[in-house]
Parts: sequence; C-alpha cells; structure tokens
Amino acid sequence: MIDARLLPLQRAALAPLASALARRGVSADSLSLAGFACGLLAVLALALGGWGIALLLIALNRLCDGLDGAVARLGTPTDRGAFLDISLDFVFYALVPLGFALHDPVRNALPAAILIAAFVGTGSSFLAFATIAAKQGRAAPDFPTKGIYYLGGLTEGFETIAIFTAMCLWPAAFPALAGVFALACALSTVLRWLQGWRAFSDTAP
Repeated sequence: MIDARLLPLQRAALAPLASALARRGVSADSLSLAGFACGLLAVLALALGGWGIALLLIALNRLCDGLDGAVARLGTPTDRGAFLDISLDFVFYALVPLGFALHDPVRNALPAAILIAAFVGTGSSFLAFATIAAKQGRAAPDFPTKGIYYLGGLTEGFETIAIFTAMCLWPAAFPALAGVFALACALSTVLRWLQGWRAFSDTAP
C-alpha cells in the first residue's frame, strides 16, 4: 500500500552499499540467490523456534532483495534477473508461513494453509496483470524501474514484511495474525481482479 512512497527512501539508503558491491564484481543475480538462501534458512529457524534468528534472516532476505535491483540498475538490468527476482520472492513469501506450520502443526498448520492460499491469490493476480500489461505495452507509473509491471494493492511488500516481523516477535499470536493478513490479502486480490477487469475491458482506452 505504501511501497511506492518508500521506494525513493530505499534507493537512497541502499545506493552506497550497492555501489560498493558493484565495484567488487558482485552481480545482481548472485544477490537474489543469496537472499533466497537466507529465506530458506529462515524457514529452518522458524521450524526450530529460533524466532530472533529467523527475523534476522528475513531481514537479510529483504536487504538482498533491495540490493539486487540497485546493483542491476548500476549496469544493464536483464529480463532474466527480473524473472529470477520475482520468482524467488513469491516462493519466499509462501515459505515463511510454512516454517510456523512446521514448528507447531496442531496450532499453526490451518492458519498457515489459509495464508498461503491467500498469497496465491495476491501473487496470481499480480502476475496475471503484469502479463497482460506487458502484452499491451503498459508501464507502471509508480514503479518505473521495476523489471515487470508492478501492480500495487492493499497488501504489498512492506505490509508483508511487517506482518512477518510481528509473527516472529509474537509467535504465539501467529494464528490470529495469519488470519487477519489472509483477509487483507483476499481483499487485495478482489480489488486487483476488479482493476484488471476494468483495465483490460474492450472499452478501456
């Protein structure tokens, strides 16, 4: 919901580190893969109840996610890099609830499944819109440097990481937090369906 407003601040904060990494020959793709590795380790930490370690690894995942784009823009961004970035992101988002389910299947499995299903809704509507938008040559005015059409909504990256942080800080509240965020994701999905229906109608300019 506020990703577009945070993006300039994020770029300014990451620019010095991105420049240092680029000068040392660190590629954007390697940062994407390193971030995903941190995400996988976060799932293991969640399953074992290491909430603080999991939160640190989630933060490192997000840091790498911001840096890969910043490093790519210092050179020549590629479609392969954009594909890798968004593909790994969506898997990471689904893996975090799985970590909570593995830790306590009795309490957390059903809320985690509901949240993952809600993520399927937000992810599929996001990617479906991006596919048709690319076919029509549309560009997202709020996210001009993204590798694909970036469709905003009620639940974007900032809100997702905020809820993951809350889950790590108060793991006993995972079922309630997952349920609330699943409802928010469902609403975001419906709004994106409506936006796509209107944007891609035969009468749309």
